[in-house]
Formats: sequence, structure tokens, C-alpha cells
Amino acid sequence: MTIKNTSVLVILSAILIVCFFMNISLGSVSIPVSHVISAVFGTSDHESWQYIIVDYRLPKAITAILVGSGLGISGLMMQTLFRNPLAGPFVLGISSGASLGVALVILGSGLFGGVFAGVLISKWSIVIAASLGSFLVLLAVLLISAKVRDTMAILIIGLMFGSITAAIVSVLSYFSSAEQLQQYIFWGFGSLGNLSWDELWIFFGIYALGLLFAIASLKALDTFLLGENYAKSLGLNIKQSRLIIILATSLLAGSITAFAGPIAFIGLAIPHLTRQLFDTSSHRILLPAVFLIGAIVMLICDSIAQLPTSDYMLPINAITSLIGAPVVVWLLVKQRKMIF
Repeated sequence: MTIKNTSVLVILSAILIVCFFMNISLGSVSIPVSHVISAVFGTSDHESWQYIIVDYRLPKAITAILVGSGLGISGLMMQTLFRNPLAGPFVLGISSGASLGVALVILGSGLFGGVFAGVLISKWSIVIAASLGSFLVLLAVLLISAKVRDTMAILIIGLMFGSITAAIVSVLSYFSSAEQLQQYIFWGFGSLGNLSWDELWIFFGIYALGLLFAIASLKALDTFLLGENYAKSLGLNIKQSRLIIILATSLLAGSITAFAGPIAFIGLAIPHLTRQLFDTSSHRILLPAVFLIGAIVMLICDSIAQLPTSDYMLPINAITSLIGAPVVVWLLVKQRKMIF
């Protein structure tokens, strides 16, 4: 690793710490920075401020870090695996599978009515439905990837899964009530502030497992950049490496969609932003860089979404697209080429 890349990583780490404390300092209730820091370390003498920081803002900020870094890493792996700059973490239909699971619970709950409807649309049932939807699509993709050798064919099959699930969701939406549609649309906006500490630990456990698989794939990712035929000549087990990469992406993107909803832009754009800063194709540098930049961007987007000193909260999906997409377009126009 060069001195320049090391220096940029150190600077990004410092920016992440600043963004983290900025995020938990902002909100509808104004809290002095000194009390924010003391609340984080459990030494605040102001009970209500301690509660706001520890039980609401801190879990939300940590969720933002996990979501931003996880989607960024998933996007990096998918773009490398498919050698396609437009590939993102959801190209395999993972998000569509989660959306279908949630649609079946929310939009299909009207069929059961009464007590069952209340149970079906509880918070945990939505998380479980999204996880099951992602898992079933993942299972189908893994089975197909064991049969199909061409990586591009897997990409197209993933996109077809997305089209099929979108069509089923459209049919369910057509027969649903206005209230059910509204609830489903709100889930689609994405949210970082709905997790308790217990839920956050479960989310973190799945995220950590996906991250371990991603780290284990670093050498394979570098080799995939040379093309599958050249990778084979170097002795890389293509099928096994591809399965591990798909599994890592699915664990990261699937858990994020289940706990925070389908969040757009981050997975596609963060790897491109990272490549603009780091003049390297080594995933040993790109992966930690994507982790840091994804977390920073997500913390900034969440800080803007929560409208400081206001009780209103904008949809995080809208902010990530409105803020991030023009930045990516500007960077690409400035560089006059897409570094890949």
C-alpha cells in the first residue's frame, strides 16, 4: 500500500469519526456536544438526553455505518464479479425477493383479517418476510450458478427474478387497500431509526458474517478482474469463488434490506466514488476504502434526512439519490471517463 493511499485511508477514518458524532449531535432536540460525548460513554447527568443519545441516535448512527459500508462492499463485489460498472448489490434480485416477502405480508394481510392481520404486519414479521424473500431468491441463484458457468447469464437471470417479483408485487398492489399500499410504500422509503439494540445485534451478526466472506474473497476478486479464463489459468476455483462472493453479497444486502428497507444509490455509486480517490484496482485497498466512504456518505445523508431542529424526517431513499447521484455524475464528467 502506497503512502498516498495510506494517508487517504487515515483521513477518511478521521472524517468518519467526525461524521459519526455530527450525526448523533443533530436532531429535533438540541443537545450540547459535551453532553453528547458524555452520553456516549454513559456519564451524562441529564437523564432524558442520555436516553435520546443511547437508545435512539446511537443505534441509528451505527445502523447508518453498517448500511452504507455493507451496500458499498456489496456493490464493489458485484461490479468486479460481473465486470460491469452498472452492477449493484441488488442485481441478483435480492432486493426484489425481500420486497416480495414484505408485499405478501403487508398487502396480503387483508386476506386474513382480524388478529392474524395484526400479527402478520408486526415489525418482526416484516423483517422475517424480507429475510425469507431474500434467502429464497439467493437459494435459487446459488442453485442456478452451480449449473450455469457463464457469469453474465447469472446476471441476466438475477434481473429476470427481479422482473418476476416486481410483477407479482404489482398484482398484489392492484388488489390492496389504500392503507396497505401506504404502509408498503413507507417501508420502501427505507429507515435507519427503527432498530432497538437487540435487533441491531442480530443485524450486526449477519453483517459480520457477510463481511468475513467478503474479506475471504479479496484474492479471488483481484483475479476476476483479469477475466475468468485467465483466472482459471492461475488455478482459481471459479465456481467456489463465485459462490462465496454471491453468498457474501446476499448476506450483506439481504440483511440490510430486511432491517432498513431497500436503499438505493449507495451500492452502485460508492465503488465509483472510491475509484476516483484511489488509483488502484487492488481490493485489499478498495474494500476498506469503500467501507469508510460508504459509512461516511450514509451518515451525511441521514444527518440531512433528519432535518436538524425539526420534527420531520425525510425518506432516506430520496436523500441518497438526490445528494449522491449528482455528485457521481459530476465526478464522472470531471474525469471524462469511468474508472473501472
